[in-house]
Amino acid sequence: MHQIWQKALERRVTDPDGAITLARTLLESTCKYILDEHQIDYGNAPDINQLYRLVSKELNLAPSQHTEQTFKQILGGCSSVIGGLGSLRNKVGDAHGQGKKNFKPASHHAELAVNLAGTMSVFLFSTWSLKENNE
Repeated sequence: MHQIWQKALERRVTDPDGAITLARTLLESTCKYILDEHQIDYGNAPDINQLYRLVSKELNLAPSQHTEQTFKQILGGCSSVIGGLGSLRNKVGDAHGQGKKNFKPASHHAELAVNLAGTMSVFLFSTWSLKENNE
C-alpha cells in the first residue's frame, strides 16, 4: 500500500489524472486487504462505496454504530470522502475514456485526492491493526 501511495505522490504534478486514479486504487486495495484478512466476501466487482461500507462496519467506523454526534459527523464525512474520491476518479482520472468535453485536473486537485486517500488508508489500516492487537 505504501508503494501505491508513493507512486501517487510522485505523479501529483506530472500526471495528475494518473495520481487521482492511484489514489482511488490505494483506497480499494486497503479495503480489500482488510476484508480479506477478516474473510469477508466482497464479490467480483464492488465499487469503492460498497467496500468502504463493509470495512467501516467491520471496524466499528460506521456512523450508525455510534451515539456521540461528533463521531457520527466525522465518520459520515469519511464516508463522503470515499464516495467523492471514487467519483473524482471516474470523472477525471485516467481509468476511463473521456468524451469530447473533458476536464483536465490540475496538480492541486491530485494533491488533495492523494492526501485524502493516503490519510484514509492509514486511518483504516491503523484502526484494523489496533483491533487485531486487542482481540
